[in-house]
Order: sequence, then C-alpha cells, then structure tokens
Amino acid sequence: MHDLDRNEDRPRGTYEFPFEFHHIESSHPRYVMSYHWHVEYEIIRILQGSLTVTLDEKSFTAGPGDVIFIHSGILHSGLPDNCIYQCIVFDINAFLKHNSVCAEYMQKIIHQEVMIYHRFTEKQPGIRTTVTSLFDAMWQKKPGYEMIVLGQFYHFFGLIFGNHYYLESMPKARRDYKRILQLKQVLEFIEKNYTSQITLQELSASVSMSPKYFCRFFSEMTHQTPMDYLNRQRIEQACYQLSTTDDSITEIAYRNGFNDLSYFIRTFKKYKGITPGKYKRR
Repeated sequence: MHDLDRNEDRPRGTYEFPFEFHHIESSHPRYVMSYHWHVEYEIIRILQGSLTVTLDEKSFTAGPGDVIFIHSGILHSGLPDNCIYQCIVFDINAFLKHNSVCAEYMQKIIHQEVMIYHRFTEKQPGIRTTVTSLFDAMWQKKPGYEMIVLGQFYHFFGLIFGNHYYLESMPKARRDYKRILQLKQVLEFIEKNYTSQITLQELSASVSMSPKYFCRFFSEMTHQTPMDYLNRQRIEQACYQLSTTDDSITEIAYRNGFNDLSYFIRTFKKYKGITPGKYKRR
C-alpha cells in the first residue's frame, strides 16, 4: 500500500544515520496508525490529546508527554483523539558499530533478553526529558543534530538499564503467539487484496476459521469488526492518494475497493469527518 504497508520493510533514514522522523497531526494521511509491524524499533511521544495504542493484544491510552517504546516485530496500532504525536523509527544495529561496551547492553535488547517498558509517564521524568531533547533535535535538524540524537539515544538506553525500566524476557504462551501470527496473516491478506471485493468468508478462510469464530477473534484482537477495519484501510489509502495525486475522487474510490461512489463518500465522512472533496489536493 505504497507507504502505508502493514508490514513495513523499507529503509529508515540512511545507512550511516538510520533514523526516520514523523510529525503527525489530523491532516496527515496516516493520522490513524493502522495495524502494522516492522523489524526496526520505534519511539513515540504524545504532544497533545490522547492516543490509544494496541501492542499485540494489549491496549492502553497515552496522554501528553507520554513516551511509548515499541520493540521489533511487535504488531501495533494507534487510534488518536484530538492528538498530535511524533515517531522515530530506527535501526538499533546503529548502536553496535561504535563501542563494544555499549554494544553488550544493546545485544540484550536485540536478543530479547530484556523487554523495555512500553510506556513512560510523569513517573519517569528523566526518560521524558531525554526523549524531548531527542525528538526536538530530529524535528529542528540544526547543524550537529545527528550528534545530539545519538547522544540522547545512548542517554535513553543508559537510563533504561540504570533504573531497570525493563522486564526479563518471558516466552509468549503458545496460544498468544499463534493468535498474533494469525492476525498478521489476515492483515497481509487484506494488504494484498483490499482493492478487490473481499467477503467475510474470504477473510475467515485466509486463516482457516469459520466466519462466526473469525469475527469474534478479529474483534478481540483489534477492537474493530473485520469489515470496519477493511474499510478504514481503504479510506486511509484513499486519503494518501487524494493528497498526493491529481486523480479524480471517482477513480480513487474504485481503485481502493469501493464499487459505489456514494458509499465511498459516506464511509469517508464517517472516518474522517469531512467529504473527500475537502481532502483533495488543490
């Protein structure tokens, strides 16, 4: 799905500086963070409003100033409410290149010997201060910002280990692991087929479940019905195309799996609160 891939495997930053920054407001085509995963790690900070985050099967709501840390391979999503938030996606291997002493700590994260806490609040002021400096450097990009970013990342990880802000890694229960793999499988099916008229039967068959059991499974995992999720993905992709191409609204609607223009407009307004004409690039 262009830059909206559920399983993101595109490069982050550059080889020498593998850090990618995003500032996300309501006008951003990726304002709603759909379910996805990537091999890189990610840090999110909330500037305004709230973001309900789901990591694998666990959900929580983060508010202004909160910091979220997402490990490699974790299936995650975010539903914003009047939210402005920022993300840095990074390749943790960058910290293995320069110092063997620091690399020993980073290897513990990479090999999942430790799992860093997923959320930091006002109870960890040192983490929030460090992350603020880190994000501001990435956002402003003043001369020398790369050194600040690397330094603050090392400071961040130093605080993690110094304050034991992590859990000793525990293997996932077999049932939990299977459910996550099944969800990833159906999301990949949606990614490959969202432009077609996908039926509930086809979705459930993609993970060898009955439609009734599949609906319950999908709702438990994502807090959405399968068809609501599918339509939201189509609308998110349509938003991207509306803001980056000169194609007509009709062309974009049909290209993204809607065979009825009026239904597309109603669905768009349901999820975005405006008509697609107001979203269209001028």
